[in-house]
Amino acid sequence: MKSSSAAAAVRARGPYQMSVRRWKAHITRFCVSCGLAVYAVVTLYPLIWLYLSAFKTNEEFYAHPFGLPQSWQWSNFARAWEVSGMGLSMLNSFIVTTLSLALTLLLGALAAYILARFTFRGRAFIHLLFVLGMLIPIHSTLVPLFMMMNQMGILNTYAALILPYTAFELPIAIFIVAAYLANIPKEMEEAALVDGCGYTGIFTRIMLPVSLPALATVAILGFLRFWNDFAFALVFINSPALKTLPLSLSVFATGYSTDYKLTMAALGMAALPTIVIYILFQEQVMKGMAAGAVKG
Repeated sequence: MKSSSAAAAVRARGPYQMSVRRWKAHITRFCVSCGLAVYAVVTLYPLIWLYLSAFKTNEEFYAHPFGLPQSWQWSNFARAWEVSGMGLSMLNSFIVTTLSLALTLLLGALAAYILARFTFRGRAFIHLLFVLGMLIPIHSTLVPLFMMMNQMGILNTYAALILPYTAFELPIAIFIVAAYLANIPKEMEEAALVDGCGYTGIFTRIMLPVSLPALATVAILGFLRFWNDFAFALVFINSPALKTLPLSLSVFATGYSTDYKLTMAALGMAALPTIVIYILFQEQVMKGMAAGAVKG
């Protein structure tokens, strides 16, 4: 009798314990969702504040910096575009960024393929040199680079930005892509060689398509760095016809005052390409970062 009553008590307690676990899971999920929602609001608020401020007058910006605009000043965007010459500077930034990304992806993919798929003397040392390249403080090289480019005669040209951008982005590109390629099965290459495909064909037809997530990660990281760079453009570019987007944003601030309504409007327009590209390719970025972290 005692054993049967104990078994009945256990059976009766089972649904109760399952209900408690289910409620705990719901509460945990709710707390996590609330925490993520708060984090999202905190993260997005500076962007929201930027666009709200772009519609204000300077008087409203000083009087109510965190409030809504009393009257939405759409003319701020047209005025900011005209004063800063943003059309020309955005074109220059697009040219520099596109060419720098093309060189970075091409050279980075080639170097990563050699380092990840071939065995030769000195490979580890060369790989280490590229990894150490990520530790170099970029802005500490401004003076020697300026002197070098002045001797080469390429200051105030697109090459003055494209070459340093590519050189400083190559280490991270090689690191990410090589880590991704390192664990691709050797059988894929062996089968291609048996079918008569050379190493060039293996690289273009197999390795490049397979490594698209890693290349997308490199492209997004490089785009953000090239598009937003100010220091290199300030030092290496003096011609108004070649100024990039970050340089055009500096015209609204002088040593005595800052036109905040135009500054915010210009920043809002400058940030749009970055936001759109990240939204379009965020899935590839996450896949590439995760794959690079796991497969290294």
